[in-house]
Amino acid sequence: MAEFKDIVGQEQIKEHLQGALSSGKISHAYIINGEKSSGKEFIAKVFAMALQCENNKENPCQECHSCKQALSDNQPDIIKVMHEKPNTISVDDIRAQINNDVAIKPYSSPYKVYIINEAEKMTVQAQNAILKTLEEPPEYAVILLLTSNVNSLLPTILSRCVVLNMKPVADELVRKYLMEQMQIPDYKAEVCVAFARGNIGKARSLASSEDFENVKNEALSLLKYIQDMELHEIVAAIKKIGDYKLEINDYLDIMAIWYRDVLLFKATNDVNHLVFREEIQALRRVAQRSSYEGIEEIIEALEKAKNRLNANVNFDLTMELLLLSIKENG
Repeated sequence: MAEFKDIVGQEQIKEHLQGALSSGKISHAYIINGEKSSGKEFIAKVFAMALQCENNKENPCQECHSCKQALSDNQPDIIKVMHEKPNTISVDDIRAQINNDVAIKPYSSPYKVYIINEAEKMTVQAQNAILKTLEEPPEYAVILLLTSNVNSLLPTILSRCVVLNMKPVADELVRKYLMEQMQIPDYKAEVCVAFARGNIGKARSLASSEDFENVKNEALSLLKYIQDMELHEIVAAIKKIGDYKLEINDYLDIMAIWYRDVLLFKATNDVNHLVFREEIQALRRVAQRSSYEGIEEIIEALEKAKNRLNANVNFDLTMELLLLSIKENG
C-alpha cells in the first residue's frame, strides 16, 4: 500500500502536499530534500499516485486503474528519470526523458509527473536544461526533484520550486514502526533506533541486515571480555575488525553507545533508558569497575579513532591505540 498515512513522521510535508491536492493548487515543481534512505522516494510515489488517482483528491485510493498501475510501477504518466552513469545525470538524460517528452500530452491521466531521484547528480548543463522546462512548463507537468543535498542545485532552480525539507523522525515513531510493521523485538529495535538517528530507511535496513547484527555481536563480545585479553588476543581482534572495515563507523558507534549506556547506568542505576539493556549484567560490571573519568576518556578515544580513520591514518595502529585505551580505562 502507498497512502499518506503510511509515511512515518514528516507531518509538515504531508500537510503541505495534501493541502495542495485538496485545494487543487499544485506547483509545477517540488524539491524533497532529505538524507539518503529517509523516505523521499516513498513520499514522491504517494504524491504522484494521488495526483493521478481516478477516485480521490487527497489520498490515492489504491483501487482504481491508475493506482494499480502506479503500485506496480507501470503508470505511463508517472515517469522516473533514469541515468546510465551511476554518479551523473547528464544533459542528454534530461533532454531525452523530460525536455523532449514534456510537450506530449498525458497518455491517460490529468498530469505528467516526472520523478528525478538523486537530483544532486545532475550536471550544471543538465540543470540548465531542466530550467528551460521549469520556466515554461505545460499546465499538466509536475516535476519532483529528490535530493540529499539541496545546495548542489542552482539558485535559479530553487527559486522555481517548492522546497520541502525532511525532518528526522522521532525515536518513538521509528521504534513503533520497527516493532509493529517489521515485528522486530524491542531490544533489537532499540539498537536500530539509536543508530538510525531519525532516518526511517536506515532503521529499516539495519533491522533486516545480518551484517549489522554480526558487527554488533562482535563489538559487544570484545567489549565484554577486553579486560581479560592479552595483547596478542587484542591484535587478533583487530584483524577480525579489519574484515568489517566497510562498517567501521557502525562498529565504533556501537562501542560509543555501549559506553554511553555504562555512563548512564553508573549515574542513574536505571535500566529503562539503556540501549543495550539485555546486556545489563555486563554493563553493571563495567559501570562498577570504571571511573567516570575513565569512561569519558574512552568516549573521547572513540571520537579520536573515528577522526584518524577519516584522515586515513593506519587502520591497525588506530585500532590498537583505541583498544589499549579501552583496556586501560574500562
